[in-house]
Amino acid sequence: MKTIALVHTVKTVANTFDEKIRSRAKDPVKIYNLLDDFLALHPNEVGEFTILNKNRLYHDLKNAELTKADLIVVTCSTLTPVVEELRPLISVPVIAIDDAMGRKAVRMGKNILILATAGSTVLPTRRKLEREALLLGKEVALSQKVCAKAFEALKTGNTEMHDQLLREEVKAIKDVDCIVLAQASMAHLREEIEKTTRIPVLASPDLCIEEILRHLENE
Repeated sequence: MKTIALVHTVKTVANTFDEKIRSRAKDPVKIYNLLDDFLALHPNEVGEFTILNKNRLYHDLKNAELTKADLIVVTCSTLTPVVEELRPLISVPVIAIDDAMGRKAVRMGKNILILATAGSTVLPTRRKLEREALLLGKEVALSQKVCAKAFEALKTGNTEMHDQLLREEVKAIKDVDCIVLAQASMAHLREEIEKTTRIPVLASPDLCIEEILRHLENE
């Protein structure tokens, strides 16, 4: 039986991500979860991902490695650039939540809007998209929209308010080729946002799960 270690920073994602993997995997899989919400909250509070935060993520990955997992998955977009730095230090493959989404987004068009609720996710998402575009030899024009009030609602557990604030925010979006949801916590609204804006919308969880399943099947 294959083993996956999941590293989360948001409780709502931690509560659902492993079940989505189990429901779509062809064979039974063993899953361990590590929740470190500090790594989502602190960078947003101080406005940067500090050296201490990087060290903390390193230790989270090493703890995940100690489960003897076949694969480690980090489900927070804020952590993606640091995951790329730390991969060589981990003895098993590490997938970041928006690896697959970044590759797909830059193929869908030039003008890409990053939609976020936590400001700390914008820069990592921009870097990811810029890196994937560079690898593809393509120029992209990136814009951003941050609904900070929705993130505040999410921190208090008010998911209904979080969703309603996002519904209002997206009504003004236009003239882009693609919308990228910068956080997994927004993914359940993907189809609704796409219907409202009439613009293709990408969310990382489903694309990430597809990548996880491909990895497990190719092992």
